[in-house]
Amino acid sequence: MRGISIIDRLALALVVIGALNWGLIGIFGFNLVSWIFGSVTVLSRLVYILVGLGGIWSLSLLFRPDPEPGAQMG
Repeated sequence: MRGISIIDRLALALVVIGALNWGLIGIFGFNLVSWIFGSVTVLSRLVYILVGLGGIWSLSLLFRPDPEPGAQMG
């Protein structure tokens, strides 16, 4: 059985970015993505789309079987 793939790592990184952004919005009312890319720009929408796709992909991680004990990760 394989370890976590590059696309899994990328998806998780996007989910973390989204979670941090939502945390900033909830706690401070500050949207980091809008601050960096503008409120309604093509780039900010692209970031939101990528974070959403990363979240959808990361759902698959919940339903994958656990690796066998002693299996190589990575």
